[in-house]
Amino acid sequence: MNDAKFQKISPSDQPLYGPRKLLLCGFSAEAQPKFDALLEVIGLADLPKVWVTDAQAGIPVGELARLVNGTGAGQPSSLPRAIIMAGITQNELHRLMSGCRQAQMKPALWATLTPTSETWALQDLLKELSAERRAMQDHKK
Repeated sequence: MNDAKFQKISPSDQPLYGPRKLLLCGFSAEAQPKFDALLEVIGLADLPKVWVTDAQAGIPVGELARLVNGTGAGQPSSLPRAIIMAGITQNELHRLMSGCRQAQMKPALWATLTPTSETWALQDLLKELSAERRAMQDHKK
């Protein structure tokens, strides 16, 4: 599972891998409209979203990315907070990350869909992202 590597994403209109979609984990039902409002403010309100529920944690990420826009809306999620992006441009990715920082949103794990990660169960991807975050934080100490 460790064959995924960090890649720097440079600003461009080049779309990322996969169908245009945000997979959103760990957002309470109350936080979802706030995230929608943020997308509106930063000009990304048209991005299709899947609000991933706890029951979907064992599903491959690629399958989740093919779910219909709005799936899971209004349902709570106790999964780790994560934003998994697919098919958006690199410029949109930078705008989204910057907007979340400026809004002082609760910290999230960030990932882009890749040919490797789309085959992983979501729970495995979230574990890997959490381990990477811990390793980076330990490295900064």
